[in-house]
Amino acid sequence: MLRYAITSRALYPGDERHKQAALLRQTSRSAADGIDFIQLREKDLSAAGIAALAREILQGIAWTTSSTKLLINSRADIAIATGAHGVHLTSDHGELTPVQVRRLYASANLTPPIVTISCHTLDDVQRAREDRTDIILFAPVFEKSLPGGDSLHGQGLERLHAACLAASPVPVYALGGVTLENAPACMAAGAAGIAGIRLFHTS
Repeated sequence: MLRYAITSRALYPGDERHKQAALLRQTSRSAADGIDFIQLREKDLSAAGIAALAREILQGIAWTTSSTKLLINSRADIAIATGAHGVHLTSDHGELTPVQVRRLYASANLTPPIVTISCHTLDDVQRAREDRTDIILFAPVFEKSLPGGDSLHGQGLERLHAACLAASPVPVYALGGVTLENAPACMAAGAAGIAGIRLFHTS
């Protein structure tokens, strides 16, 4: 079962310095544990702040001699500047496409990147497959609690299965409300892996 961890320093207590230090400890543990992918997703940080974290995470991965790959959320420019392994995109219209990201990496004489895309509908999945993405994150599979007490309705295992069929041969990772308990059901529905923030979070 492939594993895809998404960062969120907001889960940690303390000031900004403590949050970032905790995030770096978490990513080092994830790399040592053989997590397949880490997506650096800290949208409220400046470009310089994201780049600084990316470089430290890459250094931590190198120290553990892990095969873990670091992906930068939405920022191909930062991914290229830091030598990250790839980029995560959304399925929103107007985003860079996987082909465009690969061209940018090629122009920088870097190893071809891994490009992942988050999809929420079967149309999104079809478009991502046609755009030759490497991995599709399909979400939300299960109901997910939101800040403020609201919840996001899950699409369920049948829709996950349909997404896996529509994406083939592109692998699909289940995202949204995934736990260690329901992960086997995701795999039985055709998912190649599981993804999440809290799923891989440790204090």
